[in-house]
Amino acid sequence: MKILMIVPFLPNTQMSGGQTRWYNIIKYLSHNHEITLYSLIKEDNEKRFIPELRKYCKKVRVFKRSKTPWTARNLFLTIFGTYPLLVVRNLSPREKRALKEELTDNKYDLIHAETFYVMPHIPETSVPSILVEQTIEYQVYKHYVDNEVPWLLRPLFMIDVMKLKFWEQYYWKKTDRLVAVSEEDRKVMRELIPGIKVDIIPNGVDSAYFANYKVARKDPPRILYGAANFKWLQNVEAVEFLVEHIWPTIQKKSKNAVLWIVGTSIPRKIIDMANKNPRIEITESIPDVRDALKAASVIIVPVKGPGGTRLKMLEALAAGSPVVSTSVGAAGLNLVHKRHAMISDNPKELARYTLELLGKPILARMIGRNGREYVKKHFDWEVLGKLHDEIYKEIVK
Repeated sequence: MKILMIVPFLPNTQMSGGQTRWYNIIKYLSHNHEITLYSLIKEDNEKRFIPELRKYCKKVRVFKRSKTPWTARNLFLTIFGTYPLLVVRNLSPREKRALKEELTDNKYDLIHAETFYVMPHIPETSVPSILVEQTIEYQVYKHYVDNEVPWLLRPLFMIDVMKLKFWEQYYWKKTDRLVAVSEEDRKVMRELIPGIKVDIIPNGVDSAYFANYKVARKDPPRILYGAANFKWLQNVEAVEFLVEHIWPTIQKKSKNAVLWIVGTSIPRKIIDMANKNPRIEITESIPDVRDALKAASVIIVPVKGPGGTRLKMLEALAAGSPVVSTSVGAAGLNLVHKRHAMISDNPKELARYTLELLGKPILARMIGRNGREYVKKHFDWEVLGKLHDEIYKEIVK
């Protein structure tokens, strides 16, 4: 098929979870389909990813968006316009015109859009479309407003949340096929729009890429949270919960274990927490995420907030590392507690499971091996790529 794919950020394996997903999907789909890729970028240095994408795409075109959402133009259009800030910030008039020309001059079988907020770029067309949503954006935004915005400003921000919710649902109904990445998200979509058809294509991982990489475990043993993008509030909340409610028990009962926090854009308050405790280690950048995943003795994922793609969890499992997680951190993966990972929402139990894996190497190896085999069977990109093929055929037919 001839596919026109539209994404908000250039796909690659060096950035956030969503960009990793898109890169691997394109890589697989290029075996059987001809792909033209349209994407937004914030800075010119992002164009360094284009040569790699041209291995799999017939054409790659990029268009500038603002470096920050908080420009005078964006705020003006948000306050006095109908679109929420997320759409305004990611709307490029140049890309909109270029897509209209692209669809006029070339025949496509399908438009594949990733995230609803790229949909306003698409002109009226008879070409069928598929919309894949990695998260429900209004829920993530509302969580941020409820927890981070001063109460005096919340009513203003909640107007934007409501606009976001409206347009999110508008484009869910407008597309020919809506796809979620988890059963939890599909349930929310069906509650908001009764009767809507929603397919599921979960996030995935290149299992061989992680399983075949060798690196020595660190000594003293590390309990890892990462590698994470701390621009996401959920990651900040997870580390605060970990440091305040889980780590004290582990530190008290383990003589030498170190809590290792790895990620980008780590906020000052987390760095300050680490500076007060010699057994908390911060790594703000790491060239290869496998160096962290393989070097840690246990990986802990105490995520409690909504949103996110679970790619961090899948990568940890693919690396064969034993994982301790909340139910939210493991959502949508159908993991079996004490077989593929240790799962609990109780901070005392999360601490106990972590200590158990540290103290029982045979158990830790078994949990790690089971998790690795499970993701290889159910979440490898090749397996998930075939799900795209099936849906594509249904839509075009």
